[in-house]
Amino acid sequence: MSSAGQLDRGRLEIRLGKYATAPPTALTDLSLLPRVQDYRRHVAGRMYPIGKEDIRRKIPPAAYQVSRKFDGEFTALSFQDGEAISVNPGGTVRVNLPWHQAAAEQLAAAGVRQALIMGELYVAAESARRPRVHDVVKIARHPSSEDELARLKFAAFDLVQLNGEDPPETFDECWSLLAKWFDDGELIHPVETKPAQDAAGIEKIFHNWVEKEGAEGVVARSDTAGMYKIKPRHNLDAAVIGFTEASDDRQGLLHDMLLAVGRSDESLHVLTRVGGGFSDDQRRELLSDLKDMTVDSEYTEVNSDHVAYQMVRPEWVVEISYLDLVSQTTRGAPVNRMVLSYDQQDPGYRVVRRLPLASVISPQFIRRREDKRVTPSDVRIAQVSQMVDVPLADQNAGQFTTPKSQMLNREVYVKEHRGSLMVRKFLLWETNKPRDGNDEFPKFVAYYTDFSSNRKTPLQRDIRVSDSREQIERLWNAMREKNIKAGWKPYEEDADEKPDDSDK
Repeated sequence: MSSAGQLDRGRLEIRLGKYATAPPTALTDLSLLPRVQDYRRHVAGRMYPIGKEDIRRKIPPAAYQVSRKFDGEFTALSFQDGEAISVNPGGTVRVNLPWHQAAAEQLAAAGVRQALIMGELYVAAESARRPRVHDVVKIARHPSSEDELARLKFAAFDLVQLNGEDPPETFDECWSLLAKWFDDGELIHPVETKPAQDAAGIEKIFHNWVEKEGAEGVVARSDTAGMYKIKPRHNLDAAVIGFTEASDDRQGLLHDMLLAVGRSDESLHVLTRVGGGFSDDQRRELLSDLKDMTVDSEYTEVNSDHVAYQMVRPEWVVEISYLDLVSQTTRGAPVNRMVLSYDQQDPGYRVVRRLPLASVISPQFIRRREDKRVTPSDVRIAQVSQMVDVPLADQNAGQFTTPKSQMLNREVYVKEHRGSLMVRKFLLWETNKPRDGNDEFPKFVAYYTDFSSNRKTPLQRDIRVSDSREQIERLWNAMREKNIKAGWKPYEEDADEKPDDSDK
């Protein structure tokens, strides 16, 4: 097993045969992982997701290269001095996979000394079922045989560096090089790409590859008109757990809903918010009904306008459509969402903890599902985990419950202004939470909320964190001194009314 200068071989962990993985600290070039993460973040920021119905309406006139999209793991191939390794944005380094050897041989034969190539690591299909990204994760983490490792293939789609220099400026030129090096490859190859002269051409390719052949989607690239990720819309059923009302001239209408999916232990995992797809009549009717369903909640979330959701009894199921699910950040970290339990005896939501789930791209409301109930089967989390890799999706969320936080200080102040009551609250607590890899909890948190019903944005917040008790107390005192001036009076809550903040 050769390191050839790219890796500290002492950090490698054998998975099967010669195949091994390593942490990013094993890389001799410590700039490699940040470059991979920055590329993914840059491309994600420039790529515009749309559905088939928007191809002619949203894609500007231009010539495009249209590539077949694979349902795999974004991966970078690093080739240097005859050796090929790969790195994903999460920092997992892989070496000595069959496709690594194939890539090294083909690049060396082309006279390439060094290259950094971006692509998709995917699993070759063995049946009518299209493999998904979690199939990649399963094989790469726990391979059962050499034959299984040989099912991992690499579809190259961009060239980032060549022989220590920047690559050609245009995508067409980079694509020509990838096609020249890998066109005859079996384990490594360029993503299948066809030219399109306009939106109608893109639509035709989408129909053939996605609607007829079952591909995940297509990516249309133009050096002048940008990049578009085009996918079919998918549907899922979710529980309505909260809502916000529109403001200003749309007051009295629903702004959006907060949705969750159900875990097998009957807890609810917050998934997304949906604000599109409603008619004004629906917004009016739904808001009226939801206002009669409100309950207390330990958990608070705000919408895009920083307005807090009013939580409701988990009784409604709605169907939404979406373009994509993303289970990792651009740096490869899991997308963690809050898991809640609902207490039927004392109606309200209790915090369980954050666990991995996904971000929903372009959610749209379709309809209420009055034929379904909020149960683990009707709003099952598998609707998400079958599409993307969701660690711990089948686990009981309660077993991951962390120690409760300890409230160190709490002060509430009130002030009347033009007939309205304004409230400012200052909290200081110690989290008592471990650093377990899923969440990076600070040791101390100082939290400030400012509520005024007369403002356009009624609720404003500020938060400070620290691992030093001395520093967090200074920050807490500074927030209080800055925001409490003449006219503000301390508010003392009755012991029976004072909420328990220990679960934060």
